[in-house]
Amino acid sequence: MNQHAKVEIRHSTCPHDCPSACALDVDVIDGRSIGRVRGSKLQTYTAGVVCAKVARYAERIHHPGRLMHPMRRTGAKGSGQFSRISWDEALDEIADRFNAAERTYGAQSVWPYYYAGTMGLVMRDGINRLTHVKKYSRFYSTVCANVARVGFSIGTGKIAGVDPREMAVSDLVVIWGTNPVNTQVNVMTHASRARKERGARIAAVDIYNNETMKQADIKIILRPGTDGAFACGVMHVLFREDFADRAYMDKYTDCPAELEAHLKTRTPEWASAICGVPVAEIEAFARAVGETKRTFFRLGYGFSRSRNGATQMHAALCIPAVTGAWQYEGGGAFFNNAALWRFNEAIIEGHDTIDHTTRLLDQSKIGRILTGDAEAQLGGGPVKAMLIQNTNPMTIAPEQTLVRQGFARDDLFVAVHEQFLTETAQMADIVLPATMFMEHDDLYYGGGHQHISVGPKLIDAPGECRSNHEVLQALARRVGASHRGFDMTPRELIDATLKLSGHGDIAALEADLWRDLQPDFRTSHYLDGFAHADKKFHFKADWAHPTFGKLMGDVDNMPSLPDHWAVIEEADAVYPFRLATSPSRSFLNTTFNETPSSQAREGMASVMIHPLDAAALGIVDGDAVTLGSTRGETSLIARLFDGVRRGVLIAESVHPNSDHIGGRGINTLTGADTIAPIGGAAFHDNKVWVRKADIAIA
Repeated sequence: MNQHAKVEIRHSTCPHDCPSACALDVDVIDGRSIGRVRGSKLQTYTAGVVCAKVARYAERIHHPGRLMHPMRRTGAKGSGQFSRISWDEALDEIADRFNAAERTYGAQSVWPYYYAGTMGLVMRDGINRLTHVKKYSRFYSTVCANVARVGFSIGTGKIAGVDPREMAVSDLVVIWGTNPVNTQVNVMTHASRARKERGARIAAVDIYNNETMKQADIKIILRPGTDGAFACGVMHVLFREDFADRAYMDKYTDCPAELEAHLKTRTPEWASAICGVPVAEIEAFARAVGETKRTFFRLGYGFSRSRNGATQMHAALCIPAVTGAWQYEGGGAFFNNAALWRFNEAIIEGHDTIDHTTRLLDQSKIGRILTGDAEAQLGGGPVKAMLIQNTNPMTIAPEQTLVRQGFARDDLFVAVHEQFLTETAQMADIVLPATMFMEHDDLYYGGGHQHISVGPKLIDAPGECRSNHEVLQALARRVGASHRGFDMTPRELIDATLKLSGHGDIAALEADLWRDLQPDFRTSHYLDGFAHADKKFHFKADWAHPTFGKLMGDVDNMPSLPDHWAVIEEADAVYPFRLATSPSRSFLNTTFNETPSSQAREGMASVMIHPLDAAALGIVDGDAVTLGSTRGETSLIARLFDGVRRGVLIAESVHPNSDHIGGRGINTLTGADTIAPIGGAAFHDNKVWVRKADIAIA
């Protein structure tokens, strides 16, 4: 009775949709449960630091509300009424419904739908193998990364930058369009180290006085969707005051003289009128950057989630090319390291079975697709059956009014494989219980750094939970999908993928724990030329020929040189406010929405409004307010906040729809318009009205 529990420290990698992919030390208790979770000091990017959400992971993995067995819906869609069934019953019914849809409407009436609830390659991307083998409708990912990635690579030629650990040896770290205190805490680890050890300054460029900006020495608060104007105003000053490194530009960039001539009219006064930043602040920021050779630009996703997002990323990226900061250790720019991983997912995704004539449906347009929009359906007819893994579109997808209507269709069959009864799972016909990352093996990469790793199974899953791979294997047998990937274990898939990718085998990677793929200094800083064919950094963007993706949107009207592209949803007399839906600290999209500590910290869904705007509308702190866009309305709590520009609203996080007064979530207001040049979602680009709601708050 007095025996102490046996605690073993095991290593893992955080799988969640965050660039940090933190290296973890996990207390495994008696081989059956987990205790403390810490950032590993053995991996130099994580450096012993992990976010509070993951530090409390025992609260999530051992949550009493986890799904434990398959269920069939017994009440109306969305009612949450289900009865327990066996795995065989569940899988047989899914297969029967998929096969019936295929017989009657064709294979493309089935649409497997997924995203980044896990970033592990086996458990995230394996669903594509089923899609490709069966010739189901394919999935085009657009809600997160496309816009930012193309905006960066259009300048450098590939998605890779300087070693992010070089922030620690920088003299000025510019954190632009991201709030890492909330979303990727390790950025702050290295930036803070530079300040402590070198006296470096931290600058934050964002749309509100968020937790990162509160730690910054230089604070730039913009209006949403105007970063391009601010960047141009800054570069105007760099040229005007001779901070531009002309020798560097002559050697490494495509058209410096043309850029300088273009920027002659993009004065700080011009930029200020658009972005709201006072002229003096624009000029002071430019001088700080111009005077500091070791300036590190850490660029984020947030400012790309706008209709002009790709041009905004490119404009900001041009600044260190003007100053020549790329030449110096601790200088240059970083956004993401996708070009380093070089993973060949041919077996995981079944590349040998892809039929490019099958339609490629846009993830962001799920509402339009499920409600019969012919353009969104690409002329291919209705979707009749879906399998959903790793995502919660009933909450996170734009145009929620359409999404609700689509999922409510009686003729749409939906199976959801999930860890909790999310709002999407509540709309399902069949719900399947899923494992969490410590309960299966997978392969990971770090978007915000340079490491790859195997995340091993640490404990057994509770109840009847099965991994994504197990579900796909069982379903493949029932629908007649044959591929060698379905016959392999996760570890065998990892091993084969590593070998195909030139990364050795699984045993070698596990021995490394976390393998550092960072290239040498010259390569990382493009000192032998950038990744375009001409070896130049491109100030002049060739948007019609992006480095990847499917060309779409108003590409012909995109400005080739850095500029403010005025295609955002501008406020007007009817919709006088601009709304951004920024990430919170305790939720990650809708992951962690169910944990008590995260719920307690975030509270009810709320919106930040400037006190002067609130006063003009008769709104006081804590009032219920209703926001409306061209797409619908939602009600939530007003929080008075003077850390925004007048006319700007900030709603942090994706709260459950049920956290909003009336049950309509924040993405009721957001749109699914196509973002040029390769698609995306403009979550932070919304014109809205706001009024005090006649609702009593309990």
